[in-house]
Amino acid sequence: MTLPILREPAPWRGLTASAPTLPTQARPGYARPVDLLHGPAAEAAIASGEALPLAGGPVAFRRLELIRREAGAVRVQTVAPADLDPALLPAGLLERLTAPRGPVWSEDGPAIMGIVNVTPDSFSDGGRFASRDAAIAQGRRLAEEGAQILDIGGESTRPGAAEVSVQQEIDRVVPVIEVLAGEGHRVSVDTRKAPVMRAALEAGAAIVNDVSALAYDPEAPALLARYDCPVVLMHMRGEPGTMQADPRYDCAPLEVFDELEARLAAAEAAGIARERLVVDPGFGFAKTAAHNIQVTAWLTLLHGMGRPVLFGASRKSSIGALSRGEKADDRLPGSIALALAAYDFGAQTVRVHDAAETAQAFALRRAIQQES
Repeated sequence: MTLPILREPAPWRGLTASAPTLPTQARPGYARPVDLLHGPAAEAAIASGEALPLAGGPVAFRRLELIRREAGAVRVQTVAPADLDPALLPAGLLERLTAPRGPVWSEDGPAIMGIVNVTPDSFSDGGRFASRDAAIAQGRRLAEEGAQILDIGGESTRPGAAEVSVQQEIDRVVPVIEVLAGEGHRVSVDTRKAPVMRAALEAGAAIVNDVSALAYDPEAPALLARYDCPVVLMHMRGEPGTMQADPRYDCAPLEVFDELEARLAAAEAAGIARERLVVDPGFGFAKTAAHNIQVTAWLTLLHGMGRPVLFGASRKSSIGALSRGEKADDRLPGSIALALAAYDFGAQTVRVHDAAETAQAFALRRAIQQES
């Protein structure tokens, strides 16, 4: 992080919102749940009042990092929720951190969203599933391996990717969506373009996943206000072609939070109910490897929006950058490590290329937690 993180003693016990010892400018603007618990330990701690549920559970937290951003520093104080007057926080923040939310597609850990790139140039599997039949077969395979959602995309958004025409994108994704949705699979369309969204939804897609958070196509918000589908808003700055040129943040986790909050507000203003919105921090989009790890480490911060969190880091280049420079096909171990981090931090969905391996890792994580 560019700004230093200054950890201070917590003077919160016994204070109230009107306490003269805590001026408005010293009050936290963000809260990051920490000291997380899982499995029976989480259930017991919630029942005893020692912990609070994170996003309704199954994860629980015993401490909150109260964060305020000042000129030249980010200041952090840690407190047990029982010692905190909720009125000291931004209105409704504690409720947003703890309340159950939907749409959630799995009750025992994150749902798995399997990636189907119907493209010749995606960074990991470009060309392997570019034909209709190959993409349909891959969608079926991912579902059989444990994916609860199939995310169908017809335009690569890797760094440096060229844009494709609306008609070409429709021609790629609609035939695949028609078959997979017709077979009863829950299908998401990965697109920034309103005409593609419309065609995909009419073909049977149930979710729209927009890497631009509805900022690319000015027609998209009004279009989606007329439908009743979940919408994933992903954080990104700029365009895929140039987003990695020189990304800079003073504090990446806080800036991602603020910018996603702004996109949530814009979607609501366009008539899309907040209950339909899902947030994604955009791992690998307009971020360096260091930014990606910072945002991941602070992932519980995003639960303060009160919306489900989707996390997608599968096979991303930061894995190789932080390891030994592995190519995309050799980044499965790092992908699993990041998916498990998202699991531990309470993400509701992970977007992956490797459904079977991710499902296996999640099954072992659940088994261990049940005995811990």
